[in-house]
Amino acid sequence: MNFPILSFLTFFPLVGVIFILLRRGSDEVVERSSKTISILVSLINFVVSLFLWSKFDPANPGFQFIEETQWIKNFVSYKMGIDGISIFLVLLTTFISPLCIFAAINSLKKRIKEFLIAILIMQTFMIGVFCALDLFLFFLFFEGGLIPMFLIIGIWGGERRVYSALKFFLYTFLGSIFMLIAIIAIYWNMNTLDLVKLMGTKIPENLQYWMWFGFFISLAVKLPMWPVHTWLPDAHVEAPTPGSVILAAILLKISGYGFIRFSLGLFPIASHYFATFVFVLSVIAIIYASLVALMQKDMKKLIAYSSVAHMGYVTIGIFSFTKQGIDGAIFQMISHGLISSSLFLCVGVLYDRVHSRLIQDYSGIVNIMPKFALVFIFSSLANVGLPGTSGFVGEFLTLIGTFKVNYIVSILAATGVILSAAYSLWLCKRVVFGEFKVNNHGEKLLDLDATEIFILFLLMILTIAFGVYPNLILEPISSSVDLVVKNMGAIK
Repeated sequence: MNFPILSFLTFFPLVGVIFILLRRGSDEVVERSSKTISILVSLINFVVSLFLWSKFDPANPGFQFIEETQWIKNFVSYKMGIDGISIFLVLLTTFISPLCIFAAINSLKKRIKEFLIAILIMQTFMIGVFCALDLFLFFLFFEGGLIPMFLIIGIWGGERRVYSALKFFLYTFLGSIFMLIAIIAIYWNMNTLDLVKLMGTKIPENLQYWMWFGFFISLAVKLPMWPVHTWLPDAHVEAPTPGSVILAAILLKISGYGFIRFSLGLFPIASHYFATFVFVLSVIAIIYASLVALMQKDMKKLIAYSSVAHMGYVTIGIFSFTKQGIDGAIFQMISHGLISSSLFLCVGVLYDRVHSRLIQDYSGIVNIMPKFALVFIFSSLANVGLPGTSGFVGEFLTLIGTFKVNYIVSILAATGVILSAAYSLWLCKRVVFGEFKVNNHGEKLLDLDATEIFILFLLMILTIAFGVYPNLILEPISSSVDLVVKNMGAIK
């Protein structure tokens, strides 16, 4: 295939940005054109990603659709490619992006043109992260995504948006400095930043530990892992609903992808050495974040702490170095992307109508919003890991994979399932059931409109589809995961 399909997917959203910026006319005309262009561009990108999936060879464990050209001579190459580990993360990005655009159009009332530009730019950086096969190129996309997300939180966020945006930026930026140092060290010692070449060579053991830790700090902050997670609840609470969806569904998955691609792929000896350390942090994250979620009064903050806990399953699955564990981690990332999107969109629906995210302001929503109640309850149960939903498959596989190498870690992590049931069911009981009561304009509360039904029911259908037939994801990723497991097993 000669067509540079990965470059198209990565940079086509910027074409939409250019068209939006060039559009002239009254504010109303420009705004309407911006909506049309952004929807069209994001949908085209999604269709092209489906074509990419149809041409993907699941039997090939290596990288496919490789594009390569020299960018900075003898230093950085523009090299793109995907394998079974990255293909579904690209699909998740192209799928979630148009949903965010629809949600933004439906809920935002100010500076919609600028917001749509930020989302399109964000899409470029996110797809670039999952396709980059040069470490420096990866770092550029990795860091570049901070800028539009910083603006999304800082401009369109809530009352404490400036504080939350700065906290998000400083935490993630400072963490990334360690990754940059590690990348420079790799080039200094290996004389290349080509990921494929680096994976085919052995980085000296004494260097692996330091480089692993450099990448780990950066990825742990962005995941986020305990104890560097505090920026996430603040960012989620203040971000507009589409911003929260992008943050939870895609940005958090970059770190999970990075752990598999770099920690396991480049530093296997160090990964084995630090596996217990990662297990400890992950178990603490699962239990601690779940307990903190039980104490929350703000619905967004509760879901944010839930995300921290669920990302703990991702890290224990990855560092189990087992087939089931890594399969489960990737599945969990995709599943959490769908379920967290649904939950944040549900909270956004209530906030658009009542302008409150406090749990105490709601009761008996099912009496006046039955369609919303159905989606909210289903998403909460999927978040718990109800059998028949994608949430169950991801958590089950990670726990099974971890049990093979450390049954104590697996048992402790499993307590998170019980705790997630506690805070999710408590939330549903308070908000959905009981006597109808909504503070502040409750009499104007309307059920889901056509756009909201389309978005939320689509997410619900996919959550069920992947839960009932998980091989839709597990089979295409199998050969690439097998290769990772084989390489990690060879180190022992």
